[in-house]
Amino acid sequence: MCAKRLIDPLDGILARAAATDPDLALPSTSTEWESWRVQAMSRLRHALGPWPERVPLDAEEVERHDEGDYWRIKVLYDSDAFTTVPAWLLLPKGIRPGERRPAMLCAHGHPHGKDDVAGFIDPSLPENEQRRRSEHMAVVHPDYGRQFARRGYVCLAPDWRGFGERKAPADWVRPTRDACNILYMAYGYFGFQLLALDMWDAMRGLDYLQGLPEVDPERIGCVGVSFGGTMATFLTAVDERIKAADIVCYLSTVRYDALTMRAQGGFCGTQFVPGLLNFGDISTVAGLIAPRPILAEIGEQDDCFVLDDALRCYADVKKVYDAAGAGDRLSADVFPGPHSFNGRLAFDFFARWLGS
Repeated sequence: MCAKRLIDPLDGILARAAATDPDLALPSTSTEWESWRVQAMSRLRHALGPWPERVPLDAEEVERHDEGDYWRIKVLYDSDAFTTVPAWLLLPKGIRPGERRPAMLCAHGHPHGKDDVAGFIDPSLPENEQRRRSEHMAVVHPDYGRQFARRGYVCLAPDWRGFGERKAPADWVRPTRDACNILYMAYGYFGFQLLALDMWDAMRGLDYLQGLPEVDPERIGCVGVSFGGTMATFLTAVDERIKAADIVCYLSTVRYDALTMRAQGGFCGTQFVPGLLNFGDISTVAGLIAPRPILAEIGEQDDCFVLDDALRCYADVKKVYDAAGAGDRLSADVFPGPHSFNGRLAFDFFARWLGS
């Protein structure tokens, strides 16, 4: 009698996941953490692949809008030889000469881009689209960039590749296809991972922030919801210039959640890391942030990254933080809401770790 046939690819994937133990067990002591951290970072950097070539930012301001207590400024900067990044810079008014404020890298999620984060709805859009975006902003993607700017933070909200002004041309992507996956394959032909390219654009955004006379380069945080949470997790893990992160509605597992299709968004090409399950999971990446502070926002009614799996991931991240002696720098806000930025602890969190 033959062993069970695995004709359905998903059956085979789930069987492989059950049979594959990660190479790197989570650490339980400080000595284990030191060694684990080096190995996990090496494996993550290898999985992300190469960064693009570094070029001068050549940053310029192309628009400036008076929003009352802050300026909403459109900036452009070059992140590599073939890429210009549009971003909103939200610059609080009243910054004294020589004063340096804390800054936030505000990472947007699906589907619109930087405008949601800045609380901006383009008035040139059709009325029904403006209404749809307003509803999306109210429920899923609140204007956390604007909220931080009004609390005195200098905020940068770039468009990631495939979003906002960088959206793929409609006639390049079939209506039934995910544009993130098309971009993932297109960049893959050149040997790049799409997530790594977005991270690179963000890191060049940090270069830009650190060069502003209004910004304290040692007080930069990161916040993002959903795919923005992906960016906050991976970016903070690899770039220590970020001193604290609010990861909103993203903590989860690939092994137990995405592969069983409860978190279908986990298959998006812009959030994919090849080989991740061979050495760890999302908790491995989040754990690499230790000992820097993390706030994890988890929605009880989140239907994308569901509650029980988010708590499973959080428990694994806590193991790493405890091993690093930084258990007091990891906190969770399990809020009674959906897949969305909640923020009820976020502003006090960043005031504590970045100052105000």
